[in-house]
Amino acid sequence: MKFINREMELEMLAKTRQASKKSSKMTVLIGRRRIGKTRLISESLKGEPYLYFFVARKDEKLLCEEYVEQIRETLGINIFGEISRFQDIFRLLLDYAERQPLNLVVDEFQEFYRVNPAAFSEIQSAWDRKKDQTKMNLIVSGSVHSMMKKIFENSREPLFGRANERLHIKPFSVEVLKQILSEFHPDYKPEDLLSFYIFTGGVPKYVEQFADKNIFTFKAMLDEVFRENSLFLEEGKNVLIEEFGKEYTTYFSILSLLASSKTSRSEVESILQKDIGGFLSRLEKEYQIIRKVQPIFSKPGGRNIKYEIEDNFLHFWFRFIYKNKGTVEIGNFEYLKSLVKRDFPTYSGRFLEKYFMEKLALSGKWSEIGSYWERGFKNQIDIVAINRMEKTALLSEVKRKEKQYSEQQLRSKALQLQRQLGGYQLEYQGLSLKDM
Repeated sequence: MKFINREMELEMLAKTRQASKKSSKMTVLIGRRRIGKTRLISESLKGEPYLYFFVARKDEKLLCEEYVEQIRETLGINIFGEISRFQDIFRLLLDYAERQPLNLVVDEFQEFYRVNPAAFSEIQSAWDRKKDQTKMNLIVSGSVHSMMKKIFENSREPLFGRANERLHIKPFSVEVLKQILSEFHPDYKPEDLLSFYIFTGGVPKYVEQFADKNIFTFKAMLDEVFRENSLFLEEGKNVLIEEFGKEYTTYFSILSLLASSKTSRSEVESILQKDIGGFLSRLEKEYQIIRKVQPIFSKPGGRNIKYEIEDNFLHFWFRFIYKNKGTVEIGNFEYLKSLVKRDFPTYSGRFLEKYFMEKLALSGKWSEIGSYWERGFKNQIDIVAINRMEKTALLSEVKRKEKQYSEQQLRSKALQLQRQLGGYQLEYQGLSLKDM
């Protein structure tokens, strides 16, 4: 599939590359696996010579042998003697960058923790001494969010504050997904768009997987997910198990319950019979896999809270694949597909709300967008969008079918909210599949 979107990221990378021709610059790219970090970097350096180092989990000496060979081939430098430490390679490249500009990419940078944890302080020492006299465009990327965050954002780490730019690569927006579907499958139905949004979550690798096989209907996507040797069956484990380490089973249990509509801490704790406060905090702040959701206008310290998984595909994976891993292991894919078909009309409703929230956010019209409910999850209103400058508010009820919407019911649920929005011009709206 051709490279699409990412104009803002490409522009920033181009500006940084240009600035590095005067003094060295360091750019950090963070994003979950399959999000397209390496593709973005290669696109930004198209037509430019660059060194690409992948930090594999192997002995540092073996890594250095690979890197030396790449240096010889790419830069034409004759290197004599044996180099067994990355710090010596990095110093050599900084010396080279004193004479002419150099683009250096180090992928899966966090893996130096396993190869040689001292590498970070060694890089920092060389960088601090030489960055102002050299012309290196250093791009480091990593897919283990918690580790990359620690390396560059923890004030006790040697590389804290060294990055000139930091890019968090996110999934494609709903507008980009719609554009892709329009290009590849012009006669798509709203159900196809919603399914595409849920199954891919805007992750480029999954989008590419469907696009390359011309898979754009709910049935075709379901067949691709649930088949022998499908990329998707082990994907949640592949993406997250390294983040969580030895405690992954507890994290997976929590995420599976959140995906199954057990969205409050008390519900999850009553099932797992353990305190999960620390786990929820790390999932939200350190790993950024879940987010805390409160009714709009709630006080920050309020207890009226629920949690949801941010990533659409991971939500689906925990709800239908991890939860039914026994059925996956015996290969009963027809049973799994029938399960998804049965539950999808109800399950997809939350994602329809999320889709419209993202669409409203992209419009640039609103200062706040959220949901509303009262204690005990009563009088729930799917979407409340506020424009504080113009004193306007939009209250929306989201239903799969247009005829299920009742403005009278929406108004009756909004009585308390109306008092909080005194002086605002209120608009009531029903949104359904056809509005996608």
